[in-house]
Amino acid sequence: MFQKSRRAAAALFAMMFLLAPAAYAQIAAHSAKLPNVTILATGGTIAGTGASSTTTVGYTAATVGVQSLIQAVPEIARVANITGEQVFQIASENMGNEHWLQLAKRVNVLLGQANVDGIVITHGTDTLEETAYFLNLVVKSKKPVVVVGSMRPSTALSADGPINLYNAVNLAGSPSAAGKGVLVAMNDQIHAARDVTKASTTTTDTFRAAELGMVGYIQGGKPYFYREVTRKHTVDTEFDVSKLDALPQVDVAYAYANVGDVAVKALVAAGAKGLVHAGVGNGSLPARTRPALIAAREKGVVVVRSSRVGQGIVARNGEANDDQLDFVAADTLSPQKARILLMLALTKTSDTKDIQRMFYTY
Repeated sequence: MFQKSRRAAAALFAMMFLLAPAAYAQIAAHSAKLPNVTILATGGTIAGTGASSTTTVGYTAATVGVQSLIQAVPEIARVANITGEQVFQIASENMGNEHWLQLAKRVNVLLGQANVDGIVITHGTDTLEETAYFLNLVVKSKKPVVVVGSMRPSTALSADGPINLYNAVNLAGSPSAAGKGVLVAMNDQIHAARDVTKASTTTTDTFRAAELGMVGYIQGGKPYFYREVTRKHTVDTEFDVSKLDALPQVDVAYAYANVGDVAVKALVAAGAKGLVHAGVGNGSLPARTRPALIAAREKGVVVVRSSRVGQGIVARNGEANDDQLDFVAADTLSPQKARILLMLALTKTSDTKDIQRMFYTY
């Protein structure tokens, strides 16, 4: 009996030895067919942890590293060959211009490599829309770039990070996402970086493009696109950050009932090269703020009229004579996104007519 068992074990070992090369070859062939997706981690709630499984507010962001994020979603290994990098580890309210430049340069380097088919960037939700739009203007590739986050920390009972990450990897690895600009994948939806905004403080459906709408859905891991953004982006923009070490100072002055000129004067005194005025309604200029904005322009500060409303076109020469004041109208960009475009515009020119062209182009 003992001899029979030994012979059976030896036969099984020999069979495994003979089959191993074929099995490895099959695995290698499967991997070769999968897209190569790099995950760049920056921190945020998707990398956050809470005191308990029911903690969905009051957690600590940016505590989980990129490898742990990847290991928490083993299913992504079935849809892409994954590599991960920890670019930085911060809560996104601390995202600065220097982070954007570092991230953009790394994205462009990776997308220039033949063995990278797409990139996923994990990010906190507070400034996710701003990072996405900045990348939308400076990435120099048609390969998919997908920004993803979560509204609940990784330790929560109903954490949305894992499924969001799985969907983002599927999207970044899909040829159908190429050439569509930087995308945001959240809550089974696909959004264009230019149009999306965070619309709720805590709910998982927070990312929305209320008037212009999402560009598609992700269902069963597959992206479905229904519309495209017509504004130029990525390879079709005139912006190049490869040699930039800093961005011009551009600030936002917020309008409200009884607002004065203190904020505008303070921002100009602090060295602002550009100001975005988040006006009421159609970008109206309150009587007590208007002289300070005019004075700022006379000092060479470029002024963009935006609106705090969040939707709709700020009409040029509508609530103010922009031609006479030499101001720029923000079109449909939110104040925070108008700031991004103005920063990049100022790396090219200070001519307001040319900057207005950019606001109608991007």
